[in-house]
Amino acid sequence: MIRDEAAGDAPAVRAVLEEAFASPVEAGIVDALRTACAGRLSLVAEEDGDIVGHILFTPVEVFAAEGVLRGYGLAPVAVRTAWQRRGVGSALIAEGTRRLRDDGVSFVIVLGHPEYYPRFGFERASHYGVRCQWTGVPDEAFMLLVLDPAVAPQLGGIARYRPEFDAAS
Repeated sequence: MIRDEAAGDAPAVRAVLEEAFASPVEAGIVDALRTACAGRLSLVAEEDGDIVGHILFTPVEVFAAEGVLRGYGLAPVAVRTAWQRRGVGSALIAEGTRRLRDDGVSFVIVLGHPEYYPRFGFERASHYGVRCQWTGVPDEAFMLLVLDPAVAPQLGGIARYRPEFDAAS
């Protein structure tokens, strides 16, 4: 079952993130965003009352020639080790992008595995002239999903994540 993260889910979400990434960095970023970012979309995957997966979408900005375009960034997505390769991450991504599309969000960016995200419609962000704020990011790993095709011609420029993500860069 995919549902919105509830107030009492923070410890279980933290455990999922620390297990999936074998590091507390991503969990710390999510904790910081939970308190600082009211516009986030945070979903959990639940099985038999246990949280087995988590995904977070937060506002991003692309500084384009015609001005600032607002979308969302997907980061992070995490699934407990025993639940990986069982469709949990795919279900979280599909539900999250569906909700964002329904809410009128124009695009989603992700910095991730180039073999995984294209199955959800993500393409190299460079195809739209969008570059990551951090240097050294491989072109094939920085991707964009256009949710509103009318916005595609306006894209181009530097994509900026929320400042909480700078802790991981």
